[in-house]
Parts: sequence; structure tokens; C-alpha cells
Amino acid sequence: MTRPTPRGTPEPVAVPRPRAPATPPARQRPAPFAAARAALRTAVARVTGSTLGARQTAAVRIGVAGTWGVYLLREWPHRAELYGPDSAWGWDLARRLVSGNGAFTALLWSRSEAWFTCVYVLALLVSFLLVLGWRTRTMSVLFALTLLSLQNRSVFVGDGGDNLLHLLALYLCLTRCGQVWSLDARRRALGRPDRAGPWLWGLLGTALLAARLSDRLAPGWTLTLAATWAALGAWWFLERHPLGETRALADVLGNLLHHAGVLIIMAETCLVYATAGWYKVQGSRWQDGTAVYYPLELDSFSPWPALSHALAAHGTLIALLTYGTVFAQVAFPFSLLNRRAKNVLIIVLVGEHLGIAFLLGLPFFSLAMLAADAVFLPTGFLRAVERGARRVTRRRTRPTTMHGPRRTVRTADAEAPVRPGTGSVGAAP
Repeated sequence: MTRPTPRGTPEPVAVPRPRAPATPPARQRPAPFAAARAALRTAVARVTGSTLGARQTAAVRIGVAGTWGVYLLREWPHRAELYGPDSAWGWDLARRLVSGNGAFTALLWSRSEAWFTCVYVLALLVSFLLVLGWRTRTMSVLFALTLLSLQNRSVFVGDGGDNLLHLLALYLCLTRCGQVWSLDARRRALGRPDRAGPWLWGLLGTALLAARLSDRLAPGWTLTLAATWAALGAWWFLERHPLGETRALADVLGNLLHHAGVLIIMAETCLVYATAGWYKVQGSRWQDGTAVYYPLELDSFSPWPALSHALAAHGTLIALLTYGTVFAQVAFPFSLLNRRAKNVLIIVLVGEHLGIAFLLGLPFFSLAMLAADAVFLPTGFLRAVERGARRVTRRRTRPTTMHGPRRTVRTADAEAPVRPGTGSVGAAP
């Protein structure tokens, strides 16, 4: 029963509630474009904010510098005939060629045998220091200059391996190849200051000024080396005085140069294999599967004549090696699209170069190619090599007592940490 409404009271009227203004639906971008933009932002952040391929470039650094250093040591008794005063490529011919193409060589600054010996010894020393990774930025530049000095003095000495070392030495100057497996990385990990850097920088600046004042450097090379010298000094200063965002900008530029150098090394290696493979395809001996037979029968390329003749006697094996070589070289650039295929072909190419070094007596050509191939090695494999090297180093540096070696407590997957300073030289910061 409802209560009656009094007279004179108006009936209640239902007032509609105001509705909120309808917001237009947000304009959503298609999912593929959003995913592409996110992938692009991630790629840019990785390229500018980190050093990719640090272990690969360290392996290239060790391979290139080690190959050139061992070569110079082997040719020490014949250095004068190869690059010095007794070279078949005479002084006047070398001067005429360098004046025409503008190549760099410090060996033409003086005809003195003492000056030649100093440059040769400096090339040996710089190669050794670059392998160890001591002041890697500076040593990479000095390594390139000493290598150019020797190779441009006698242009007909060497083979394809020397040409590859020539190019790789220049490309290494762009990379940050001392981030791991170097004395620089060890110094940074231990927090030690760089006391030798300023003295080395001042000494090189003095040498550059003296070379320019004596009119031994061309203007182009003077400008290039002066800019490099100034950049090295600015980097050392910014490491100690960041100056706000200037250090971050320098890191971005350094990473971009590093990645450019890595891409150039990769492109150069692919170009070498593609060119060699496609030229082989055009040869009749490579087409009929007998090309490998002929160098095995040459006395100049047979350090093991019995083994070479035994291999040459098997026609099926010769055909497999011939066609396999062509296939691996032609297919390698395309295998970069698939990681597993690339890794398989890397193993095949490593075996090919080891065979060339052992059977044909061309060890330095093979070492140069292996150094270039190192840029494609998987990071997981290089990490495994690093862990193995650390285990070996820890065992050798483990302190001993009167009762024998001190035992270490093992954790789930590795030994207990050792004291600072006893780890491997290549420890990453």
C-alpha cells in the first residue's frame, strides 16, 4: 500500500542524468608497424649504447698482430733483403712509387741501416704489445703505421695474406678491440689509473711534430695522424673528466665507429671468399674437379712430398676437395642468413686453411685468413674458450704451501674466486 500524495504537490519528474561526452576511440597503429618501431628502437639502443662483438674483435686483434709478429720474427735473418737496404726493390724505385701513389712508409725517411733496424724492431714490439692489449687504441694505430712502412717499402714481397693483413690493420683502428682479453681490460677491472698513457701520448706528439718539421710527412698524412693524436688525447681526458653529457656522446661515437669497423671486416671477408669462389667456378680445372691435384705435385708447395703424393693419388678425394672448396667459398656469404649454416661453413673453412698451411706450406696466408674468419665466430664458443683459459690460469697461479697446493672450495659450477691479480690477463672488466 503506497502513501497518497498530498494535494498541491507536483508529481516528481524523472530527470535524465547527463552523459559523459563520448571520447573518440584512440587511433591504434597496426601491430606490424608498432613491432617494427620497437625493434628499430632496440637496435639503435644496442648499436649506440653497447659494444657488440667485443670478443670477436679481440680475436681478430690477437690473430692479426700475432701473425705479423711471428712473420717478422721468422724473417729476421732476411730482413735486409726483404725490406731493407739490400732489397731487390731499390731505394729509387720505392721513392718513385710512393711519390706517385702517396702511400705511407717511414723506411724512406732515411737510407741508414740503423734507421731500418729501429723501424723493424718497433714493428716487432708493437705487434707483441697489441697481442697483449697494452694501450690498445694507440698500439692499433702504431701497428698499422709500422705494417704499412714495411709493406710499402717492397711492394712485391708477400702474398694475398699480406694484403689481407694490410687491410685488417687499418680496420682495427676503428674498433674497440681491447674491451676484453687485454691488459687494458685487466687494468680497468682492478681500478688502476692509466699513468703511462699521458707520457706515451706526449712522446708520440713530439715524434709527429718532428716528422712534420723535417718535411718527411705529406700534408694529408700529417692531418690524418694529427686528428688521430688529438682524438686519443681527448678520449683520455674525458675518461677522467666526463664534462656532463660529453662523455656519453663520446661513447656513442666510439660505439658507432666500432660497429662500422666490424661491418667492414665482415664485408671484406665475404668479398674475399665470394671473389675467390666465383673466379674458381670459371676455371676449367675447377670445373672438372682436378684443380687441387696440381699444387700438390709442385715441389715449391710440398713441404711433405710423401703425404702430398699420397693424397694426389686418390682421384675421388681430389674431386671432393676441389668441389668442396668452391662450394664453401661461394656459399659462405649466403650462409650468414642462417646461424647454423654459417657455423658449419666456418668449420669447413678453418679445415681448408689448416690444410693449406700444412700441405702447401703457406702458414701465414692461412693465419691471416683465420684471423679474418674470427669475426664470425659464435659468442658462446668464445665464452667457452675464455672460461677454459681462466681455469688453466687459476691452476697455474694457485699458491702452494709446505704441504702442497692449497685446495679451493668449489661452488656449483666453478671454483671459488681467487685473489685480485691472479686471474687471466684477458679477464673482462
